[in-house]
Amino acid sequence: MTETAPRPTLEAVAARAGVSRATVSRVVNGGDGVRERLVERVRKAVDELGYVPNQAARSLVTRRHDAVAVIVAEPETRVFADPFFALQLRGISKELTAHDNQLVLLLTEGRDDHARVARYLAGGHVDGALVFSLHLDDPLPGLIQSAGVPTVFGGRPGWSGETRGVVYVDVDNRGGARDAVRHLTGLGRTRIAHIAGALDQTSAVDRLDGYRDVMVDADPRLIAEGDFTPAGGERAMRELLERCPDVDAVFAANDLTAAGALRVLREAGRRVPDDVAVIGFDDMLPVAEQTDPALTTVRQDIEEMGRLMARLLLRELDRRPSDEPVAPAPSSVVLPTTLVRRASA
Repeated sequence: MTETAPRPTLEAVAARAGVSRATVSRVVNGGDGVRERLVERVRKAVDELGYVPNQAARSLVTRRHDAVAVIVAEPETRVFADPFFALQLRGISKELTAHDNQLVLLLTEGRDDHARVARYLAGGHVDGALVFSLHLDDPLPGLIQSAGVPTVFGGRPGWSGETRGVVYVDVDNRGGARDAVRHLTGLGRTRIAHIAGALDQTSAVDRLDGYRDVMVDADPRLIAEGDFTPAGGERAMRELLERCPDVDAVFAANDLTAAGALRVLREAGRRVPDDVAVIGFDDMLPVAEQTDPALTTVRQDIEEMGRLMARLLLRELDRRPSDEPVAPAPSSVVLPTTLVRRASA
């Protein structure tokens, strides 16, 4: 069996660079007060020896773990089936990687997992948390607050309790919904239905409100609740056709819902967009460009939302704990949306 070469030590780097162990420690851990000439010597020795800092020892000095928990309040089957989550995680991962931070993914299959997540956060394993896809009755915000971990949320807070000082990244869901429905009215459609998302999430509520802003006197039967999945879109579309067979347009709460609705309309012999125009929300290209016909939809930059969440959290972690911080506390961000016109409307 081949013996593994001993791992280079801090002392070995110090000897190679001709400096003290304390100087090497300050350079490796990002400390100040070392002359640039010595910094270059230490970095050269680190590269030559292939030295890798001991993370546990480094954490004692910097009080940072360079790890961030990403908590998705959805079951595993939903997370890995919906491309929305993949896009948001990609944005988060890119930003964390660019700053040499590790992503620790935590999923909540059910309420039993909440205590486990809270214990993990309180245990000091990560520097902060990014949380998205929360539901209105979710206990996670309170548990996270109790753990005392800096947190940025994906989506406007809608849970009960204190939300002052909560930092979040969202899109203009209500405005995007208004744009979609106005486009449909501009096409001369008058029986415009809405398939809502799960109404225990603020994004679904905001998109429903945007629909109602335009369709002020809409027949209540033209609104059906889905759950942001293709199956939910199919179920809701069948309900709408049964209740309102004269429907001539549908605004769906997301692209997956719209894809399900399109399948049901095709089965029912309704031509899209001739008989029924359809608009989704998200502009997830693997979905929107593969539907038949291609889907007109409201675009939100999902990957950029993930990047911004990570960026805001890292900015908060970099602030020095003092009465007068060197940088202002990060504030929430709401991104604009854009209507992308394709063949379905």
